Amino acid sequence: MNIYVGNISWGMNDQDLENLFAEHGTVTSAKIITDRMTNRSRGFGFVEMSDGAEAAIAALNEAEIDGRKLVVNESRPKESR
Repeated sequence: MNIYVGNISWGMNDQDLENLFAEHGTVTSAKIITDRMTNRSRGFGFVEMSDGAEAAIAALNEAEIDGRKLVVNESRPKESR
């Protein structure tokens, strides 16, 4: 399952994100989206899990990490216009 993670703290990296979700199941990938020009975090990312995704969403949605409340939910495909 692919999970959207929003409101990520600016200091967090891909490995931190993976470690956070690994407590709840098997993480197959974790990626924080960065700005192409500045290479800075855009404050959101995606985590793909083979198991434990529902538990991770329940446990981490609105959890406070580094002073910011995470927004965690199942990723929906981007709608075409």
